[in-house]
Amino acid sequence: MKLMQIYIVCTELLLSACLSGVLAKKEDEPISEDKEVLVLTESNLNQALKQHSQLLVHFYAPLSGESLGSILEFAKAASELKETKSSVKLGKIDVSKEKDLAKFLNVTTVPSLRLYLSGDKYNPVQCPVLRSSTAILTWLERREGPSAVLITDLSQLDSLIAEDELVVLGLFKDVETGLVKIFYDVAADIADLPFCVTGSKQIFSKYDIFDDSVVLLRKSKMAEKFEMTSKTVKDDVIHFIRVHEMPLVTEYNGKTSSKILNSMVQSHLVLFIDKAEKGFKQTYRAFKSTAKDYRGKVLFVLIDTGEPRNGRILEYFRVRKEESPLVRMVNLTDNLQYQLPSDQLDIQTITDFCQRYLQGNAKPKLQSEPIPDGWDKQPVKELVGINFERVAFNENKNVLVLFYASWSSENRELFPLFEELAKHYSDTEDVVVARIDVTANDVNIRMIDRYPTIKLFPAVYAERVVPYSGQAKLEPIIEFVNGERARAKEDKAKEEIERKKYLDAQKAATKEEL
Repeated sequence: MKLMQIYIVCTELLLSACLSGVLAKKEDEPISEDKEVLVLTESNLNQALKQHSQLLVHFYAPLSGESLGSILEFAKAASELKETKSSVKLGKIDVSKEKDLAKFLNVTTVPSLRLYLSGDKYNPVQCPVLRSSTAILTWLERREGPSAVLITDLSQLDSLIAEDELVVLGLFKDVETGLVKIFYDVAADIADLPFCVTGSKQIFSKYDIFDDSVVLLRKSKMAEKFEMTSKTVKDDVIHFIRVHEMPLVTEYNGKTSSKILNSMVQSHLVLFIDKAEKGFKQTYRAFKSTAKDYRGKVLFVLIDTGEPRNGRILEYFRVRKEESPLVRMVNLTDNLQYQLPSDQLDIQTITDFCQRYLQGNAKPKLQSEPIPDGWDKQPVKELVGINFERVAFNENKNVLVLFYASWSSENRELFPLFEELAKHYSDTEDVVVARIDVTANDVNIRMIDRYPTIKLFPAVYAERVVPYSGQAKLEPIIEFVNGERARAKEDKAKEEIERKKYLDAQKAATKEEL
């Protein structure tokens, strides 16, 4: 071998040894942590998998609203897990930064959790939806030990069910083999509910049960029962629990919001009502009675419009307290909403609406109906969401608008009156008489009254709205409109003076700069 070849070979061996040393040193370097959670990347994931036989990974996107809550709960779980000296280590991957890694791992849902075992990154355990640190720890605990508490007598059961509003109880003649194994698998996956199991004849007798069954105990009383058979599979039991875990009507609040939004039932019938109002009990009874027939098909939800903390959810649905009570169907699959077209909220009306929706015959509530053909050719102009602001806020027109609900006979009684008003002002260039169905069209103005409502939009540059609170009669409304017309004329003259001053000042400033 020539001297040059020997030199090249030696150089390559030296470089290889140095590179191996650098890589080995890099693998020995600790992975950075954030609040006891490993910060995982494409470059250190393999190292983490080698170092930890059980690695629970949180995939998240920091700008996602859902991820924010899960990040905090995951960090809390990591801190609590450290105190238990568990062999499970928690790590997180920011999919907005580690896009290639997320694609390689086939991460399609954010936020989500996966448990990697024995360094195998190709076959992780897919975790159920775990919204709280308690649920995360419970899920991990149930994987390693018994997933359900063994109950041996009534006193032990009474003590356990007194602690929680809802408890899942499995009654099996054999608590070690057979159908009970399905129950244990279900308990391992549903970490947000307490599970217990018993073979006690005394407890079988208490609930009048003779065969292997799963029951839901709500406030210590049996609410629902599911009988196990040789054909029962895990998904059957999960479906039973998830469909029946909430009461017939679930009130929206901080504790229930997560369960409502993550319910396997994707169609939600929402009752917006002030619980303090006079007719609440009667409306609620009708709503609850209807719910019995739609268990598993429609989730019945109540939102208290009188509760200040519900302001944000009411804003999301664009529902005003003054509009309640009203009922709306919300489809979480396509995010469409369907409003019950009636002021009458009895069992028959609510049932008919549910049937029309399930049969595909309900009309979706849109931000705006299409602009009707010839909408501006009639004496009373028919406005919709799309053209409302363009017509109402016209500085050259005084626009009188009737805001109505199409299904209300009381509202429709005002139609002839508005025809008379339109006829009266037919030769008046600066007055427009119009109406809009606010149950089918969203309008971006503050509404504090229940429909029907009459408002005037004066012919001024400022977007001013003047409510009418007088009698629904021709002469008083004409007097109101004429008074506002005169006021608008004066105000607009003042506005034009101010606008001219502003424009002159702008021109002067421009000249100085030049």
